[in-house]
Amino acid sequence: MLLAKLWHTLQAQINKLANVFWSADPIAQMQYEYDQAVEELKGGREGLSQYRALVERVMRQVAAHKTHVSSLEAKIKAYLQAGDRETAARFALELQKAKGELAENEGQLTMHEESYNNNLTKIKHAGGKLSEIRDKIAKYDAELKMSRAEAEMAELAQTFDFSVTTDFGQIEQVIQEKIGLNRAKARVSADLSGEGIADIKQEQAMEKNLADQALREFEIQTGMVTPETAGVMPTEKELGPATLKQS
Repeated sequence: MLLAKLWHTLQAQINKLANVFWSADPIAQMQYEYDQAVEELKGGREGLSQYRALVERVMRQVAAHKTHVSSLEAKIKAYLQAGDRETAARFALELQKAKGELAENEGQLTMHEESYNNNLTKIKHAGGKLSEIRDKIAKYDAELKMSRAEAEMAELAQTFDFSVTTDFGQIEQVIQEKIGLNRAKARVSADLSGEGIADIKQEQAMEKNLADQALREFEIQTGMVTPETAGVMPTEKELGPATLKQS
């Protein structure tokens, strides 16, 4: 009684362990069962081939016995026609024995043929079922993978909450603030780069005019050019009151 309880407990634990493996990868378990069935079917086909060889052997025995019976019947007729009833009677006795063996072999042949055809039908049916199972395994495998992917996508959609209350949202806000600060610095630099440009340009233009004037004065002083060719207009002298002519 105690051993029986221990055995039932052990069976329960084994079933639990098997359920764990099946739950972990049911497709692999189905593939394993399918492979096992395929191996059994292969063994069944080999056995059927051997059984067919037996049927063929019985068929040859039946054919040989039929030939032997026909031969004995021909001999009996020949000896009767020759008037040798004694020899004909001996072959007639042998004919009875041969017909009995023929009937027995024909019965065995019928039984073996029926058994072979039944097993052949079963194996063909099993092969068709295995083909269906193989298609189901491929279908279930694809559906299981798709359902897992859909579940993972649904989980990711819940996990990737971009609101500012989540860590991801806070990190995104910090990044946006840094980007804004960098853009502000660039704008300040651009604004400062144009400060005082007008004064600098005006000062440079004044210096250029002074330089050109100094150069013209130098050319006039050295005689390289005259005031007229240099484009310098002479300064008009102021005259006193004009003297009126007496008529």
